[in-house]
Amino acid sequence: MSTQNLLIIGQGDIGLPVTNKLAQDGYCVTGLARSERHHYGLVDSAGFLQTNALTLTAEQLQAFTHIAIIVTPDEYSTSGYHDSYLAISKHLATLAPQLIKLERVVFISSTGVYGQDNGEWIDEYTAPVTPAREASKVILQAEQALQQSLGDKAVVIRPSGIYGRERLMRLRKAREPNKDPVPAEHWSNRIMDRDLVNIIAKVLTIETPKSVYLATDYRPVTTFELGVWLSEQVGETPPTIDNTKTSVTGKRLHSNIPLAWLDYADWQTGYRDILNHQK
Repeated sequence: MSTQNLLIIGQGDIGLPVTNKLAQDGYCVTGLARSERHHYGLVDSAGFLQTNALTLTAEQLQAFTHIAIIVTPDEYSTSGYHDSYLAISKHLATLAPQLIKLERVVFISSTGVYGQDNGEWIDEYTAPVTPAREASKVILQAEQALQQSLGDKAVVIRPSGIYGRERLMRLRKAREPNKDPVPAEHWSNRIMDRDLVNIIAKVLTIETPKSVYLATDYRPVTTFELGVWLSEQVGETPPTIDNTKTSVTGKRLHSNIPLAWLDYADWQTGYRDILNHQK
C-alpha cells in the first residue's frame, strides 16, 4: 500500500482527537480548520491547514491519499446542514476527478438518516434509507454526492448518540430529583466518543473498509431502562413511566463495528467509566 497522507477536515470535539491519535500513532496527518492553529490542542507532530474547506483547490489537496470529513453545522438548521455537510461534500466531489492520489474519503454522517421510529432493528443492509427529518435528508444527500463521485473510495460512518466524559446530558437528567415521566418503550442507541475516535482512525487506515459503518455499541436500550439505571448509580429517584405514551418508538441499531475496536461495547461499560472519572 502507498504511504498514507491523511487530511482531517474539521477540528472539533471528534476531528481534533482523531487528528491527534493518528499523529501519535505515527501517521502523516494534517488537520484543517477555519481558525488559527493555536485555537486547537493539536499535537506538534500533526500538520495544520487554516482555510475554509469550501475554498479548497485541487492543488491544495493533491498530496492527500485519505480525507475525513468530520464537521458540524454553524447552526442546527436545515440551511446550516446545507452549508456544512452538503456544501463540503459537493465541493470535494467536484474536485475528486483531479485528485490522482486520492484513495479514500471517509464521511462522518449520522444514524439519523434512518427514519424508522417504531422500534425496528436497523443494520448496514437496511434499505431504502429514508430520513424523516429535513436535516437528516441533507446529510444523506451529502453521503450520496461523495458516493456518486468517488464510488467505492467513499466510506460512510453513521454514529448513533455520542456520549462521553464531557457529554453528560443523560447523567444530568438522572441527577434531577423531580423527573418528567418517560415512555415505557422508546429505544435509543449510543457510542462512546472515545470509541468513535478509534473507529474513524481505523476506517481511515485499514486496507479494505466496508462501504458503510453503523458506529454504535452492541446494546440498544430504552430511555426508561437507561434512566432507571443511571438514577440508581447516582442515588436519585428513578423516572416513572408515562402511561399516555404506549406505542414503541425509536429504533434499535445493529452495530457492524468489530467488537475488538470498542473499549465500551455497551452503555453500562461506558457510563461506569464516566461515573468513575467523576469521583
